[in-house]
Amino acid sequence: MTSSTTTTGTTAGTPAGTTDGTPADTTAALRLVLPGEGEPRRGGILRYFGPGGMDHIDPACASYAFSHQILRLFTRQLFTYPTTADEDALTPVPDLAVAVPTPDNGGVVEGGLVHRVELRPGVFWDTEPPREVTAADLVRGLKRLACPVTGTGALGYFTSTVRGMAEFAEGYRAAIERDGATPETAARYQNTHEISGLRVLDDRRLEIGLVRPANDIVNILATLYASPAPVEYDAVVPGGPGFADVVRSCGPYRLTGYRHGEHLSMRRNPAWNPASDPLRPAWIDGIEVRMARVEDEVVRDEVESGRADLSWGAPVISHDRPSPDADRHVGYALNPYLLFNVRGPRQELRDPAVRRALGTAVDKAALVGLMDRMDLGTVTQTAHCVIPPGNVGYRPAPPGTTDGGDPELARKMLRAAGCEGMRLRVLYRVETPHDDIAFSYADDLRAAGVDVEMIRILHADEYYRILQDPERALAGDWDVTAAAWTPDWFGNNGRTCMQPLFESPSGAGSCNYGGYSDPAVDALIAEALAEPDPERAGDLWHAVDRAVCEAAAVVPLLVCEPTILHVTSPRVRNAIPMPHVDRWYDAANLWLVD
Repeated sequence: MTSSTTTTGTTAGTPAGTTDGTPADTTAALRLVLPGEGEPRRGGILRYFGPGGMDHIDPACASYAFSHQILRLFTRQLFTYPTTADEDALTPVPDLAVAVPTPDNGGVVEGGLVHRVELRPGVFWDTEPPREVTAADLVRGLKRLACPVTGTGALGYFTSTVRGMAEFAEGYRAAIERDGATPETAARYQNTHEISGLRVLDDRRLEIGLVRPANDIVNILATLYASPAPVEYDAVVPGGPGFADVVRSCGPYRLTGYRHGEHLSMRRNPAWNPASDPLRPAWIDGIEVRMARVEDEVVRDEVESGRADLSWGAPVISHDRPSPDADRHVGYALNPYLLFNVRGPRQELRDPAVRRALGTAVDKAALVGLMDRMDLGTVTQTAHCVIPPGNVGYRPAPPGTTDGGDPELARKMLRAAGCEGMRLRVLYRVETPHDDIAFSYADDLRAAGVDVEMIRILHADEYYRILQDPERALAGDWDVTAAAWTPDWFGNNGRTCMQPLFESPSGAGSCNYGGYSDPAVDALIAEALAEPDPERAGDLWHAVDRAVCEAAAVVPLLVCEPTILHVTSPRVRNAIPMPHVDRWYDAANLWLVD
């Protein structure tokens, strides 16, 4: 399903700063807007409406893209991505940091094993009185990621790069298993144990030691997981209840109301200093999110009528909105892929021959046709490898690769494996297009003789809560599902498709939902992570891809260009898609007209 691509402009927003790391002249920079958008205006309340509750408002464990578009308004990281409509959107720039560390500026030493970062002055928490964000807050934020209750799917990014993070995480797990998961036990472990690679030099200087040189460490530190945490967060278990009561903001907006799955409100943070934030002009006065389980057309009607400004959690597209051409080609997502529960009682799924047979049954081309008819605004193609086009390690499919859709061959393969007529529980969520996809591949499996039971989940937050809970997998609550994976960042992103999905799982929150584990794959991943040469690293990531595909660890079904031209109300201006937040719009850079 194709849609026209039109270049609408270049920069929209503000540059990160001057070359010496000092904040840029924001007054001049903010005049760089998309042609035809008019002059920026201050004021107004931005209104979202649609289905979908946030998975978390705690940066330590929030995974959803539409959660991240809210979190980035009240939390910041050492580095982040500028809101632009060109390829600059793929390169992290300083945020809390004064500058990106390099060998030339003395920020990278000891052969790339140590990175020294200076914090930008004038960034405050909205405490009484306002308190400056410190290097110790950044260390506390990284420590919270290791809490086994948190279930951070991105923990592997940090344990494989930051020296001592893996050992800290292991100790944290042992402490919680011994003492229980309470705010007191979590805070006690964090405050009495250190991560050897993190060294606070003073309030505004932090030294980060690495396990091995990592040319993507700035990308990792630009994820929302690497947010600072004030001391107030010691009052809750990371990822546990009560976070809304203690949340503090160091960004332009602060949380003023939150009911999970129902409502969220934000207003300006009085402690925010625009001179210390070159990336978020923050034109609007606040945000209101109404969450309701409604059909997409109800959302469209609310937005087009002006009762809401943006869709929330629903891919409601605008057919007449031009897309920045550069944005459309930054990289594809694997969406969806067939995933197997190899932890559960259905032991047949541990056999690669069975998984290959099930994949043979699924008609990928029919799924493309299904997506075309839905006209969701993305370009969709059949997938034959896990790494999608536009991502490091992608290679075209080998000759002779087919699109599946052969139920008779699949039936023969299942019979040869002794599994003809096997029963499978298919987990799916009732949201467009996920339910249609589920029924399509379930019919393919039935045609191959599989007895399919459909397990219906009402919403994304519940769906992923099940997938990220190893106990639900062990109990056999699901056997097969079609999940989606968008890389956590584009550009220099070799690890983002392989490490989270296939590295041996570490417990709750892992994105290796089915529990796949192969020591040979783990070794290949480790080799790719350690490879300093980008071209050679790309070859190694491709080797991981081939290994997991040959073992049918998952079955890639479709890749899609994840740009969705979300519908906006007539008063929204400067709505720029953010590649690192699944192309949702940046509320900190848009403005409203009367």
